[in-house]
Amino acid sequence: MLLIYTHKITPRFTYIMRQIFTRILGIEIIFTTKVEDFIKHIGPKITYTKKPLQNEFFVRSNDILFEQGISDIQVLVSHWDGIPCFFNTTDSSSIPFDIFSASFYLLSRYEEYLPHVKDVHGRFSPKDSVAYQYSFLQRPIVDEWAKKLLEKLQERFPDLQRKKRKFNYTSIIDVTTSHCYAYRGFFRSVAGFLLDLGSFRFRRLGERISVWFNPKKDPFNNYSFLIDIHKKFQVKSLFFFQFASYSTYDKNVSPNHNKFKYLIKSIADYSQVSLAASYGSFENLNLLKTEKNRLESVINQPVNSVRMRYNRVDIPATYRNLVDAEFTDDYTMGYTHEIGFRAGTCTPFFLYDINLEVQQPIRVHPFAIHDYALVRLATKAAIDDKVEAIYKQVKHVDGDFITIFSNELLGGASKRNWKILYAGLISKYNV
Repeated sequence: MLLIYTHKITPRFTYIMRQIFTRILGIEIIFTTKVEDFIKHIGPKITYTKKPLQNEFFVRSNDILFEQGISDIQVLVSHWDGIPCFFNTTDSSSIPFDIFSASFYLLSRYEEYLPHVKDVHGRFSPKDSVAYQYSFLQRPIVDEWAKKLLEKLQERFPDLQRKKRKFNYTSIIDVTTSHCYAYRGFFRSVAGFLLDLGSFRFRRLGERISVWFNPKKDPFNNYSFLIDIHKKFQVKSLFFFQFASYSTYDKNVSPNHNKFKYLIKSIADYSQVSLAASYGSFENLNLLKTEKNRLESVINQPVNSVRMRYNRVDIPATYRNLVDAEFTDDYTMGYTHEIGFRAGTCTPFFLYDINLEVQQPIRVHPFAIHDYALVRLATKAAIDDKVEAIYKQVKHVDGDFITIFSNELLGGASKRNWKILYAGLISKYNV
C-alpha cells in the first residue's frame, strides 16, 4: 500500500493517481492531506505538493490537477533519460517533471479542448497535438513514464508490492461495409452496374456479375478467413458492425436484410460483436440508441462496445452521448491516417470530462495502428517495420496492443495482398 500526501484532493488528482498507480502499475494507494498521518506511516509513501515535508520521495506538483476548467498552458518538452517529458520541476523533486500533471494533460485530451481547426469530418488533427509536434506520437509515453517512476520507487522502497500487468493483443475488425456487391437490393445493384459500365471498370463489372450468381464470392466476404485465423492463433477479436440506414457516408447493406442479420449472428458465435456507429449518429443521440437497440435485437445480447465512424470524436460531447446510450467501452481513440497513441497511452482509461470535472463511466481503449495509416506506406517492408516498432513499444510496458483492420481493405482491389499481411501480423504479434 502506497500512501500519497497532497495538500488538496481533487477529482483530477484521484483520477490520475488511480490510472497511473492502480491500472498501469498495479499498486494499491491511499491518499491523505494530514501531515501527521503521513509522518507516522511506516510503509512506502510519497509527497505530491510544492515542497517536501522531510527527505521523502517527492514529486513537485504543477497546478493543473488543482485547477478547474481550461487554461492556455505552455508545453515545453525536455528529456528524462532519453524519454520526452514536460511540466519540468525543481531539483528538489525526485523526478525532473510532474508526471501526474503531464499524464493528465494527455489522457484527458486537454489540448482538444483548446481552440483548434477541425477537418472536414469534425476531427482533431494529429498535427495539432503536442505528441506529433515533439515527435513522441508513436510512443506510449504515459506508460513509459509510469515504468520509469516504478523503477525509482523500487530503488527507494524495495519491498513495494504490485500486481504485474500482462501484454494483451486485440484485433478490431471494422465492418462498415459488409459486402461490396451482394445483398445490396435491386436498385442499388443496377445503379452500381451502370456506374461501373459508364466508368469502363470492366474488372468490377465481372466481379459484380459473378457475385450476383454466387454471393459467397463477394470480395468483402472475409469472415471465414478471419474467424479461422483468430482461432488458430487464439487472438482476441472484436467485430464492429454498422447497423445503419443508407446515407451519404453510410453505405452498408440494409439492416433489415435477413442475410446480413444471419451473418452478424454467425460471427457472434465466435467473437464479440459490437457497434460501428453511423456517421449520422455522431451528433444524434436518438439515432445512436436506435442503432444499438437494433443490433442487440439481432444478437440477443447487450452491446457494450462502440466505434464511431471515421474515428470521429468531439471531446467531451461524443463520450457523453456514448454514456447516455449506455455504452461502457469505446474503441475510437486513435487516428485514421497517422500511426501512434492519440492519448499517449496503450492502457485503457476512463474519460475525464474537464467541463464537468468528473470521470465519465466509459472505458476508452486506445489503438495505435489503423489499416488506412498503413496504406500510406510504400512497401510491405516499411509496414512490417512500423508495426513491429509499435509492437515492441507496447510489449516493453506490458500494455494493450490494438490494431484496426476493415474487411473492406482486406478484400479490396489492391496491389498489396492485405489478407496475407494481416495473417502475418496476427501470427507474429499475438504473444
